[in-house]
Amino acid sequence: MDLLFLLVEILKSALMGIIEGVTEWLPVSSTGHLILAQEFVNLDVFKTNPNFEEMFNVVVQLGAILAVIVLFFNKLNPFSKTKTHLMKTKTWTLWKRVIIGIIPAGAIGLLLDDWFEEKFHNFIVVSIALLVYGILFIVIERVNKNRTMVYETVYDIDTKTALKIGFFQALSLIPGTSRSGSTILGASIIKVSRPAAAEFSFFMAIPVMVGASLYKGAKYLYKSGIPNSYELLILLVGTLVAFLVSLAIIKFLMDFVKKHSFEAFGWYRIILGVILLAYYIFRYVM
Repeated sequence: MDLLFLLVEILKSALMGIIEGVTEWLPVSSTGHLILAQEFVNLDVFKTNPNFEEMFNVVVQLGAILAVIVLFFNKLNPFSKTKTHLMKTKTWTLWKRVIIGIIPAGAIGLLLDDWFEEKFHNFIVVSIALLVYGILFIVIERVNKNRTMVYETVYDIDTKTALKIGFFQALSLIPGTSRSGSTILGASIIKVSRPAAAEFSFFMAIPVMVGASLYKGAKYLYKSGIPNSYELLILLVGTLVAFLVSLAIIKFLMDFVKKHSFEAFGWYRIILGVILLAYYIFRYVM
């Protein structure tokens, strides 16, 4: 294999990892960004092996989710020797709430994920989702200025509230809505504070994304066998970059939401939605 070609492919994989690491956690839709990026920068292996592309787009999320585990390890670890019995109990309760929260998206996803992907994974749907959620973020943030939040920390979120957030997360099956966007938006509506909404969104991602990655990985092995060294290198680079970028982005978001609202992300989504829709019109209609 030509060295220059390999270097270019590695750089493309790194770019995909950057996009994943940034957009997985910010409520701006990783799908919308990936659709736009893949129009201009697409890995050669995706063209020759579509099954690998499907697997790559999911498994690279393992790098992103590993960043959550690293950053919140002590908070999520119920066996920590530094925790009191009460804190260990709170940690176990938090995990129970997280598991309850992922049930709606998990159940609907198992039944309809492929159908949603087939019917809604296109420019029009993603653009509309970006615009609609962008407007909702702006409206809800302005409404929340006059509301008192009931759930200030993730430990305050009870079972009923976790399930409600879970149903909002299920909306992320529609491409362009954003998993974190749906979760944070839903949590904000039911009076969960911004930091608690962001953290709970991160924690709900752990079982969802690990499960999805294992499923897609097993599906790929069944269909295509063990990836070759070139494919493994591409996958490793994307995953590693996603991990490193996610570390920075998660820290940024947790600091950001303590002082600012999500309104800026709403405006960003609207701008991206307009760009995506305009690109589709000029590229495929005119």
